Amino acid sequence: MFRRTFWFGTGVAAGVWATTKVNRKLKQLTPDSLAATAANKALDVGGRVRDRAVGFALDVRDNMAQREAELDDALGLNAPVDRELPALRRHAAIENSKDPKSVVDDSTYTTYSYNRNEDH
Repeated sequence: MFRRTFWFGTGVAAGVWATTKVNRKLKQLTPDSLAATAANKALDVGGRVRDRAVGFALDVRDNMAQREAELDDALGLNAPVDRELPALRRHAAIENSKDPKSVVDDSTYTTYSYNRNEDH
């Protein structure tokens, strides 16, 4: 009698366990559950892609600034600028400051105009 009761209880427990497992799997396979699972995975993947894209953009910006600094050093753009013009050019620049379309020839101090309509 005890054996039959044991096997009956074991069968009932196995049936309950199997039924529970099947019901959980069926609930996971409903359209709503599949849509929610897909949306959650898409959000996770989107977040990872966004993080990688932001990291890549920051790396590009840092490397761009570093390369720009290297090029500035190579071209001498970071060197101090001598703001003082030579005496002859400074004098000519002051005289011709009213006419921005004229150029001063340093050798003769004469003004040549770029206006093409002047000769006609």
